Amino acid sequence: METHALIMKKAKRAGVEDPARYAHLFSALGTEARLRIVRLLLAAHSEGMVVREIQTELDIPNSTLSHHLEKLRHEGLVTVRREGTYLRYAANTETLGELLGFLYAECCTRSRAVSSREVVWREGRSQKS
Repeated sequence: METHALIMKKAKRAGVEDPARYAHLFSALGTEARLRIVRLLLAAHSEGMVVREIQTELDIPNSTLSHHLEKLRHEGLVTVRREGTYLRYAANTETLGELLGFLYAECCTRSRAVSSREVVWREGRSQKS
């Protein structure tokens, strides 16, 4: 787990003062399918997955999946590399870390709107918890 100082350093390096960049990243993540893709690729980190594996796991039609993967790739949220006739996608943890750093810098350090101790995912947690 990254320390507070490391998260803040990443956020500063990422240009926390550039909210337009983060708006594009949030927009790219703004569909259920893309969030599911990113979560799946994070679970498969660092190896990633080939398109067929993603399609099978998430049951998304190939043309729709290609569209979502391209959007995520274009925004730098996933990386892709060719392996023969296959394309292997992986979550771009650096970009995702910058995005988390942007949120963390605003909510947990400057305004302290959310305690940094509360920034943990709890399985089964309701949306209002």
